[in-house]
Amino acid sequence: MKVKNQFVCQQCGAKYAKWVGQCTNCGAWNALVEQIVEPENAKKAAIEKGRLSGKKLEFVKISTIVPSDAKARLLTKFEDLNTVLGGGILMGSVSLLAGQPGIGKSTLLMQICAEVAKNHDVLYVSGEESAGQVKLRAERLGADSERLSFAASTSGNDIAKTIESGEFDLVIVDSIQTLMMDEIASAPGTVSQVTNCGNLIIRAAKETDTAVIIVGHVTKDGTLAGPKVLEHLVDVVLNFEGDRYGGFKTVRAVKNRFGSTNEVAIFEMVAEGLREVQNPSAALLAERMNTDGSVILATLEGNRPILVEIQALCTQSNYGYPKRTASGFDINRLNLLIAVIERRTKLKLSDKDIFINVVGGMKLNDSAADLAVCVAIASAVAGRKLGEEYVVFGEVGLGGEIRSAFRADQRIAEARKLGFLHAIAPATVRDKFVVPVKDLRETLIKYVK
Repeated sequence: MKVKNQFVCQQCGAKYAKWVGQCTNCGAWNALVEQIVEPENAKKAAIEKGRLSGKKLEFVKISTIVPSDAKARLLTKFEDLNTVLGGGILMGSVSLLAGQPGIGKSTLLMQICAEVAKNHDVLYVSGEESAGQVKLRAERLGADSERLSFAASTSGNDIAKTIESGEFDLVIVDSIQTLMMDEIASAPGTVSQVTNCGNLIIRAAKETDTAVIIVGHVTKDGTLAGPKVLEHLVDVVLNFEGDRYGGFKTVRAVKNRFGSTNEVAIFEMVAEGLREVQNPSAALLAERMNTDGSVILATLEGNRPILVEIQALCTQSNYGYPKRTASGFDINRLNLLIAVIERRTKLKLSDKDIFINVVGGMKLNDSAADLAVCVAIASAVAGRKLGEEYVVFGEVGLGGEIRSAFRADQRIAEARKLGFLHAIAPATVRDKFVVPVKDLRETLIKYVK
């Protein structure tokens, strides 16, 4: 039978009869890879003729099923990570951990292995590193348990077969982009290989009630690499974020079938590996100098309140087009806030280069950071300080109005704990600690002195 080829987009899985530069389905450039089309076989012909080979399902009453949460979970040494996972690693669950190269994924997984292997059998499968490399990391992190095993393989078939044996309670697969199936001719990391290898591993994990953690790569813009179907197949998707060269690193659940997606675990890298940060607010403010452009923001990382320093620097622009730069804050949101400041407060910023920095490598996705950023910019332009007794939070609307913030009571409690006296916050918050504000212009005139 004649072998046919087709071109498959590695971002969305769309198929084409010939190569094109841009995928018309998802818009990705140079994402098409040539693959061999499997020939029609007897099973496909039977399906087309309506002769199905299935059988009646065996079913049970739902009242007799023991919930998965009733089973014991595998606990890591990190309490916050256990919370992110919904109470620990559930037996039979499949988790996907993604993060930038060098962020510390392998370090975190080896520390998890070291703790779980004290009471359970664990297998670490690597398709990227040799046994010697993994051994050096294990020695450095104290993962020398007799119940921790290692295997080097890039065969999805072999890994799934090993999981099906039921010899291990936890299996780590590092990483899914290196695996391939013998039955598929495409290269490792392609849509077909990632999807089919993922399906094999997930099926084996569910059949034997084995917990599996799969490592995934990310693209240059930080999104999970590979087909979106992989995220749908697994039970938990964890994002490992932060600056790989320093600062805090966070693990948050993008998807979690067994718990909340509002929790976050915060780590810092030390010589002994990753260490949980118990009081990130105090650590972030320890070296603060109260200068113009410096404002303390009461924000949330998941359900955890954190105080972070927002720094703004404004200089005279030497070119016709002013520069706007943000580290840890969305640049599009910054441009919007600058437009609101110029229109609603009459503060002239069109000839100023503006730089925003979130101290500690934190990345803010909190709309309540708007007011703190605006106050920091105004403070830097005017060369005036905000009082040391204030923390700031609140969303800024296009009309210059200050809107309510999510979980204001937790933000206030964290500020009180660290010794602050007042919070410049939306007027909708009813608390003696809060200095209520309704309008951006009045706020800047009254408090930036």
